[in-house]
Amino acid sequence: MADYSEILLVEAAVNGDADSFTELCRRYYPALVAIGHAILGDRHLAEDAAQEALAKACRKLDQLKNNHQFAHWLAVICRNVARDMVRKREKAPLYPVEDLSLVVARSGPADLTDAVRLAVDKLPEPAKELIFLRYYDGLTYDKISSVLGISKQAINGRLRRAKQSIAQTLQREAAVEVRL
Repeated sequence: MADYSEILLVEAAVNGDADSFTELCRRYYPALVAIGHAILGDRHLAEDAAQEALAKACRKLDQLKNNHQFAHWLAVICRNVARDMVRKREKAPLYPVEDLSLVVARSGPADLTDAVRLAVDKLPEPAKELIFLRYYDGLTYDKISSVLGISKQAINGRLRRAKQSIAQTLQREAAVEVRL
């Protein structure tokens, strides 16, 4: 849920105050990059998606129906922009498809990181997005709740299930023992 100062910023931005919109952009840019990164698998493309989403939001501020839902509305725009970018890239996989057991067989810390990245890539998009928001971008539960429009309890449960899924994938496909 948006706080009072944010609602005032949104109202001012809707009424044409460029400084208010700039402040909203500053607040939500990292979350938008995380959302884009979860979908695109590339930080630089995610930054492009976030910037395009902010530009679209600026042009469509008059279409915002509920000022309390600004962050969620912005996240939806960013998701759509990132998905359009994926379509334009001819639906290429986010990461090179590899056998996780081969990745782990190389056995360095970087290879284990690659294995985790591949396991994350196998998650459904909403779970992947949540993992990126929390662990890659370091957003708090409050910020994630605002951006995704879900409760902190839902975030906690979804993160727990996503981590279990990652662990199961690593154990099954890469023979890596994972303790949560």
